[in-house]
Parts: sequence; structure tokens; C-alpha cells
Amino acid sequence: MNKAELAQSLAEKLNVPKRQAEDMINAFVDEVTANLKKGEEVVLTGFGAFSAKKRAARQGVNPQNPTQKIQIPAVTVPKFKAGKALKDALK
Repeated sequence: MNKAELAQSLAEKLNVPKRQAEDMINAFVDEVTANLKKGEEVVLTGFGAFSAKKRAARQGVNPQNPTQKIQIPAVTVPKFKAGKALKDALK
């Protein structure tokens, strides 16, 4: 399911126009992104938790020249941990 299909499904389920459902999805994504940028965690009880994780700098190998070592810089990446209700629903 992509974003447009999700918006259509929400619009039908909530009996709102598709444009309004798209706006809700965009607002949700914007809020989660903004909170992760601030270093906060977004927890949706039963569904899961979004967080930002720091990945340490490390040494890697150039795939085009395996004998050459390269330095991979530290980076912050998004992380999602599924909640109990979501895990149980998928069993």
C-alpha cells in the first residue's frame, strides 16, 4: 500500500474527502519527523515507537577496490520498534 492508497482507505473509513485524509497523513509524517529531529521519541501505544538512533563512525571497504579502506562518518538514522498489539496482530 502506498501513500495514495492509504489516503483513499482513510477517507472511506472516516467518511472525509480524500484531500483531507492526505493532509492528515502529511501532518502525521511532519510531526514525527520534527520530533525525531529534536531527539524525541514518538510512541503510539500498542502500535510502536519511532526514535532516532546514532550510528557510530566506522571503517569500511571501497566496493570498487576492496583493498582500499574508507572512513564512514557517524550518522543519525530513524528506528521503529513495533508494539505488542501490532506484533500480536501479525501472529
